[in-house]
Amino acid sequence: MPLYEYYCSDCTTSFELLRSMDDAAPQETCPEGHTGAKRALSVFATVTSGGGPMSTDDVGCGRCGAPEPGACGFN
Repeated sequence: MPLYEYYCSDCTTSFELLRSMDDAAPQETCPEGHTGAKRALSVFATVTSGGGPMSTDDVGCGRCGAPEPGACGFN
């Protein structure tokens, strides 16, 4: 089940609720009892290291590793 984030503007509280996709209402009641807390846009980041598919090691010249393609004269 997805975890949804909500924000209550009355008490400036952020909270999370585990809900099925069918029960994910655009508004909920916050833990303090205020109604109308709105669902927030959830964002996340991932970081990889070492030659994985999203690694920054592959940026630049493929032959010499220069930071920009063509910086060494090969590309």
